[in-house]
Amino acid sequence: MAGTGSEIVIDPIKQFVIQPIISFGKIGGVDIAFTNSALFMFVAVASITGFLVLATGGRTLIPGRSQSIAELWYGFVAGIVRDAMGSEGMKFFPLVFSLFSFVLICNLLGMFPYFFTVTSQIVVTFALAMLVMTVVVVAGVMKHGTHFFGLFVPSGVPVFLVPFLTVIEVISFLSRPLSLSLRLFANMLGGHIALKVFAYFVVILTSSFGAMGFFAAIAGPFAIGVALTALEFLIAFLQALVFALLASIYLNDALHPGH
Repeated sequence: MAGTGSEIVIDPIKQFVIQPIISFGKIGGVDIAFTNSALFMFVAVASITGFLVLATGGRTLIPGRSQSIAELWYGFVAGIVRDAMGSEGMKFFPLVFSLFSFVLICNLLGMFPYFFTVTSQIVVTFALAMLVMTVVVVAGVMKHGTHFFGLFVPSGVPVFLVPFLTVIEVISFLSRPLSLSLRLFANMLGGHIALKVFAYFVVILTSSFGAMGFFAAIAGPFAIGVALTALEFLIAFLQALVFALLASIYLNDALHPGH
């Protein structure tokens, strides 16, 4: 928000701008820097690692609060993996657990004022999605060899339909990282923009109409903003859950590529 006098300019996109913190110069005309996005990725990883180390460092038969949370966290993600892939899929548990934890903590960190929402960057969400799909292909080929590519050839269909359906299956497979990344990116971007806009409405009404504007702001945009904040916390969890669930479903193709 910027302006002079009574003029107020709303710029809800500014919160998503990547800013360099430490510059390391240029390589091939590209700026190499430690950015606010990188900082909060480090904060997320450090928070997850620190909590899990502290929670499991002194394990007891009767768990304390932090140990209980860690065990519930573990069990929740393990349940997702087993439901999607069976017990055999537990070999992918470390990956799914890391993805769920990273996305969840990044989402939650973005809810704090002046913090940066890492998952609002399409380059981050797409990189995570491509990691999943790369593991699917590599693990599938290692386990099944060329039979893995039977994933793209539906069984039990007439021969003359195989080329057409194979093209559809390939396109569907290639669209997975796009849908996986865009879903997370769009939800976090849209939710934070809505929160910022309603926060500005509170400021505008209060600054422009005095006491009347204050009461109007409390009854209108402030109340909606509080409700949206609660909803955004729920979405932060649900998007991490959806990301982990879809990743598990896609990883199941590496174990069982047949139709």
